[in-house]
Amino acid sequence: MKQRQASVPILMVSMIAVMLGFGIVIPLMPFYITHFNASGTALGLIMSIYSLMQFITAPFWGKMSDRFGRKPIFMIGLAGFAISFILQGLAQNLVQFVILRTLAGVLSSATFPTAMAYIADTTTPEHRSKGVGMLGASMGLGMVIGPSLGGLITHLSLPLPGSIQALMQITQDTATGETLNLSLPFFAAALLALVALPLAQFLLPESLPPEKRSLHTPAKAQQSRLSSLLHAAKGPVGLLYILAFVLAFALANMEAVLSLYGKEQFKMGPAEIGLLMGAMGLLSVIQQGFTLGFLTRKFGEAAIVRSGLFISALGFVGMALAPVRWLFIGFALFFNTGSVLLQPSVTALISKRTRGGQGEAMGINNAFQALGRSVGPTWAGMAYDMYSTLSFWTGALIQFGALLFSLRGLAEENTAQAARVEEAQS
Repeated sequence: MKQRQASVPILMVSMIAVMLGFGIVIPLMPFYITHFNASGTALGLIMSIYSLMQFITAPFWGKMSDRFGRKPIFMIGLAGFAISFILQGLAQNLVQFVILRTLAGVLSSATFPTAMAYIADTTTPEHRSKGVGMLGASMGLGMVIGPSLGGLITHLSLPLPGSIQALMQITQDTATGETLNLSLPFFAAALLALVALPLAQFLLPESLPPEKRSLHTPAKAQQSRLSSLLHAAKGPVGLLYILAFVLAFALANMEAVLSLYGKEQFKMGPAEIGLLMGAMGLLSVIQQGFTLGFLTRKFGEAAIVRSGLFISALGFVGMALAPVRWLFIGFALFFNTGSVLLQPSVTALISKRTRGGQGEAMGINNAFQALGRSVGPTWAGMAYDMYSTLSFWTGALIQFGALLFSLRGLAEENTAQAARVEEAQS
């Protein structure tokens, strides 16, 4: 156990590289859409397809990690991330870009549920929240640097071969008139994943020994993906899975239009958008790495979830009403403060209360989140085309609704959990 616990930092470094690469390309999406002469709806669909593929495939990867071990599946995710991001940087039109985003979603979805299951393998139940928070902090660290780095990379001009230069997407920032190389950040993201590959290969031991692996696929795996998730939603941790979906929907709803809204309403370029997202990531690192564990021990996960829902809902309202750039940025950071509290707390509760394999539970959890991330951007893009702040208002409504639901639902969950513990001890 000590050896496996010592390997967790290697896992965290690998996930930093993945999230750093993922964060690099986020500020570019509205500029890619403009470059390909598409609309806000198209932006939402492009951001949705990545998460939709994660929704479909994440439970599969989670079960495969239960069957074959965490390390080989994690390696597949890293390699798939690198290959698919190189190809995205070479996409020549919107159709190619959508196809390659689809591939990226399928392959990269192997990393997150496997990493969460690895944490579950190497931590005790009472330290599960801390472990999840540490992994979230490492991923947040990638999101601190990634968007800011991505905005800066677009301004670089590298002496690449002419054949590659001809395939790269180069455009102009309509606000500043500066030339932007939209392909370079994708290449940088792929490079980071390639750097993480040897780290995982040589320094990350397997956390699930062969004798603890699931050698047979249970009969319920033959169900359709939606039927499987409906079955999970009716199970003992169903409320938490539903919350995972709602939280992911609200966050993706904001992320989908944050860059586009900032670009159109406040003339923010890739560098400014990247800095804003970097600041949001920095808050994530501070909260998850230094305050979440203390708050969880003092107040419990249920109270953290309710507080996060209330804060993020107010943040949505503030972004919708902000008349100037600095106020918009302030409310975006305020929203992020609440949002960061939610996902680790819900994930930790799921891990504690699941009765099956941790890999499968984390895969289902990731699938609910991916479903929320796929529906959220689709709605946000359509809403933006109808009215620029409509997605912010619907996000606030959803968060307030989830808050009201959790006041009763999580109380019932806590009562049931306490009864199970008392029964087990008697």
